[in-house]
Amino acid sequence: MQALERVILSENFITIIFVFALALLAMLKSLNSKRLKGVVFAVFNTNFVEKEAEDNDSFFSAFNLILFVFSTITLSLVLYKLLFLFEFHSNSGFLFFLKIFVFVIGYFSLKWFFEFLIKALFFVKSETSFFSIAKSRYLYSISFGFLCLLLLTIYANLSPIFLLYGSILLLIIRFVAIVLNNKNLIISKLFYFILYLCALEIAPLFILFKLMF
Repeated sequence: MQALERVILSENFITIIFVFALALLAMLKSLNSKRLKGVVFAVFNTNFVEKEAEDNDSFFSAFNLILFVFSTITLSLVLYKLLFLFEFHSNSGFLFFLKIFVFVIGYFSLKWFFEFLIKALFFVKSETSFFSIAKSRYLYSISFGFLCLLLLTIYANLSPIFLLYGSILLLIIRFVAIVLNNKNLIISKLFYFILYLCALEIAPLFILFKLMF
């Protein structure tokens, strides 16, 4: 009974994180409610992504930074719950979540740096602008789906299988949206697209599992 109590207490930080995530959403709504709605439905709205690409808003703007933090929090929570619930790792608690969160932040930061470097070295910024914006906006879009899945899994006591399959479905939707809306670029540069997937999208997953064990 005491061991169970410790586990419950160790999970209390998740509620605090949810409250913080909702506070971030409130901030986003106060900054630009129309744009926030556009981000939520970005995977189904190519026109919104095109407008975002045209506006070319800085990553370091308040709206984009808050949105980035919100997305990394939800993604980190999904990884935390899946790794723990499926017994890939025996530890739980805030420190374990923090390790995952730092990894996710580090991954996206390094990915952004290398993508920026490649664009600068090969002078392809204009050709890949829409592709880059689409990837980030679609990730932000499915982050709201991740949040809903987490709330249902944790507070409605649904099976972790629901979280797993729901997360996979959201990632598939994002991938399909990227391919469909960038098919001309991808087909013309298919080899480089596959190389990008292997190096920057798939490889970090293996690194994460290596760090966790």
